[in-house]
Amino acid sequence: MYAQNGYSGPAAAGPIEAYEFGRITIARRIYTSDVLIFPDGTVKGDWWRSEGHRLVTEDITELLKHAPEHIVVGTGAYGAMHIDPRLKRHLSEKGVHLIAAPTARAVLIFNSKFGKGKVAGAFHLTC
Repeated sequence: MYAQNGYSGPAAAGPIEAYEFGRITIARRIYTSDVLIFPDGTVKGDWWRSEGHRLVTEDITELLKHAPEHIVVGTGAYGAMHIDPRLKRHLSEKGVHLIAAPTARAVLIFNSKFGKGKVAGAFHLTC
């Protein structure tokens, strides 16, 4: 179950245990800033984007080095982060499937895909 401003309740098996506005729990560690999750489950906290609420290729260069098949993007509790069309084209050309949704929904999607191929995540925790 998830709410517009956050997620509560059991998630599909995966590393993300809980999400609520401004807070995500991954493998029993709480993060209060945006995060990247690599295909091996490694987490990078304190992730910042070069253009605030706009996701561009340079923001996920680290993820792309790991050759993910899927990248799940949490666009914020209210979907305020937008994905640059050039990034969408770039990922499509590389054969990377992009899935973007408000963060509560993206958490569920990420957990359902984790461990079934190379999936990476980029999660905006607020707005």
